Amino acid sequence: KADLWENLASGWMCCPKGWKRFQKSCYYISDDTMPWAESVQNCTGMGSHLVVINSKAEQVVFTSDYETKYYIGLSAYKNGQWQWVDQTPYKKADTFWKPGEPNLLFAERCAAIHVKGNTDPNTYSNWNNILCFTSCYRICELAVKFV
Repeated sequence: KADLWENLASGWMCCPKGWKRFQKSCYYISDDTMPWAESVQNCTGMGSHLVVINSKAEQVVFTSDYETKYYIGLSAYKNGQWQWVDQTPYKKADTFWKPGEPNLLFAERCAAIHVKGNTDPNTYSNWNNILCFTSCYRICELAVKFV
């Protein structure tokens, strides 16, 4: 009964159908692939943005049973400086690049999570910078709605 009362007091947290909730965000993990710019537009079209990863806990949410790549909302598109799509300041200390990444910055200016299956020991460091026209899956992020 106390739990119910807490929910009533703070409101229900909702995500759109087909989205997953984690903490205060909703996530859409696509089942189709497209280049980075189209991925940005697709998320925007749903009133969201490509995922901005702010914590280790959030990073772990996106493990998968099979090898795949997901675009995240990080690119060095404009001026060669890494930038998050929502203007969150880029802090190298708060990133999860694979060892040796990011590399080839003159060409590979978009970031993706590279999952190598759920037994991948590198869950905490699996970002890779890739060519922006590569077709990848994408993760969109949206703040939960309180109703």
